[in-house]
Amino acid sequence: MSSEEPTASLSGFSLASRHLSLPSCLLSDGPMTVNELAARLEVAPTTVSLMVGGLSRRGILDRGEDENDRGRTIVSIAGTYRADVESRLTAGARARRTALDPLTADQRRMFIDTLLTYEREVERERG
Repeated sequence: MSSEEPTASLSGFSLASRHLSLPSCLLSDGPMTVNELAARLEVAPTTVSLMVGGLSRRGILDRGEDENDRGRTIVSIAGTYRADVESRLTAGARARRTALDPLTADQRRMFIDTLLTYEREVERERG
């Protein structure tokens, strides 16, 4: 019996970029709690919880107990989707690191704030 996990593709799902932000964070930083993901993405924990729920129901993400604290739930990329997530997001992650790593924390914050303002204004214009 092979020790390799079967793989699955995200191509059959219609996922918005906000949904891909969760696996992207989990890929770069490893498994974490909903609250940690929310802080990382700068959105409400309830928003992340809903997104995690939807991706978990599709089998893309796994939710499990924290071995050190049974009251905490840890979110991770499901093993069957990990290879596909890596192939889709690795190039973007490399590009992001290349662009942001040389910046100071303040410069990164300003860059991200600028992009968030731009995104918000585009959405406002679309109505």
